[in-house]
Amino acid sequence: MSKKTAKEDTLEPRGILIAIGGKEDKDGEMDEDKERNKNFIQMAILERFCQELKDENPLIAIIPTASSVPAESAQDYIDVFAKLGCTNIKVVDIRNREDVTKPEYLEIIRTADGIMLTGGDQLRLTAILGGTELLMIMKQRFIKEPIVIAGTSAGAAAMSTGMIYEGQKLNGMLKGDVKATTGLEFLKNVAIDTHFIARGRMIRMAHRLATNPGCLGIGLEEDTGIVVKNGRNAEVIGSGLIVVMDARGSTETNIHEADNGQPVTLRNMKVDLLGRGDTFLIPDFNPLYSY
Repeated sequence: MSKKTAKEDTLEPRGILIAIGGKEDKDGEMDEDKERNKNFIQMAILERFCQELKDENPLIAIIPTASSVPAESAQDYIDVFAKLGCTNIKVVDIRNREDVTKPEYLEIIRTADGIMLTGGDQLRLTAILGGTELLMIMKQRFIKEPIVIAGTSAGAAAMSTGMIYEGQKLNGMLKGDVKATTGLEFLKNVAIDTHFIARGRMIRMAHRLATNPGCLGIGLEEDTGIVVKNGRNAEVIGSGLIVVMDARGSTETNIHEADNGQPVTLRNMKVDLLGRGDTFLIPDFNPLYSY
């Protein structure tokens, strides 16, 4: 019997991920900033989510766990999806780890065509969903079925392996300022940050990448996101920019030598600014254990 190649051992997920930088347009109402931005299209990101769903009457599951006002957050998406012609919606109202075990919620996740993770606090999302049967079902379906899993703000930040959940003052310039943990791991060896330009988060992402340059940094601006297919092929959607930060070729950092409170340095990191319609390939860092 011949040995399998690395390519044969790699599982290429059939599911689609949509990571959104937050504040995606939900009402279509125009203001001065939207009118000035020639890339702005009303409700474009959530419409793309609906377009990626394959069934005629797709079931959408909304998980508002990250939100401090889950009922209101879920209702916002129920309303906008209705405007877009998607009315078969169920709310998976998980507020603690006991809720995650409810059979009715597990059944929704087993049958949903699309799943929407709302914004809020990404640490709340991982602390409640991490290690549960519900999350395992999501991951198994993502690998084996053409399910669409979207997340906005906290929901997007939690999709990656290296999840930033807190940054102190000075936007993460000093060692010890940036706190990270393991996310939900739908995207391996990737760190996602949101509200990226509006909140000046490039420095804290660089800080995160300095700790392990093998992690690709993707910064998503508001009303902007990426659609990822086959686990690697990414397309930019929405009205703004994303920032792709690649430190694999970096030549020097002081993060392993600096004391807490000292500025973190990093040389020769590659940075790309990408807009709607641009595509890029997420590196296949370790094909044997990608999924």
